[in-house]
Amino acid sequence: MTTQLLTDNLPKCEQCTHGNISVFCKLEHDNLLEIEEGKEGINFKKGQIIFSEGNKPQGLYCVNTGKVKLVKIGEDGKEQILRLIKPGDIMGYRALLSGDRYNATAIALEDCAVCCIPKQKFLSILKTDANLSLEMMKLLGNDLKKAEENITHMAQKPVRERMAEAILFMKETYGFEADNQTISVILTREEMANLVGTATETAIRLLSEFKHDKIIELVGKKICIINFAKLLQTANLND
Repeated sequence: MTTQLLTDNLPKCEQCTHGNISVFCKLEHDNLLEIEEGKEGINFKKGQIIFSEGNKPQGLYCVNTGKVKLVKIGEDGKEQILRLIKPGDIMGYRALLSGDRYNATAIALEDCAVCCIPKQKFLSILKTDANLSLEMMKLLGNDLKKAEENITHMAQKPVRERMAEAILFMKETYGFEADNQTISVILTREEMANLVGTATETAIRLLSEFKHDKIIELVGKKICIINFAKLLQTANLND
């Protein structure tokens, strides 16, 4: 399966609908234009790899449309989902900043349009634009906070609480569909298990229990939250 370069339909940075939530939201105008001129747009089909663990970073990736999962592959070949990525998010920045190889693999959860900013172009602007540097520091700090929380939860929280928290995380990341109940992303049961850090059979059992307890409804692979307060209570996030 091959990727497809975007040309005529390449979105302009100044007109990007995600500009207000992007790390580039406070970028100086001239630098924004420089990124506009240097970036490349790429289409990825569902299931395609955007970049692979162990490879050297060639640029910074910004998701324009679609959804992506960032995964770590264990020694047994099993995926562990590290992050769920939405439009407006950037990927590959930690390896880019540290000069390391990618420590995770980015895979399209659905058809995606992604902008790639060449490595040297991004690093050059980062050195001169204080606003971008500050936004990147905030992003890295937030990543560290989330990583510490995930380690603590994996070690201390029961799997039932982690499943409830994962559902809330999916909702926080992608929001609801028009019915204001159905989470706007589809994950397989195996992907749900990988997100929670448990066996697929356990994930299936827990989702069935949540359905029986009238916390969620299952429509195919989609999850509808029908009792948000009870889900929050199950996740033990009341405080």
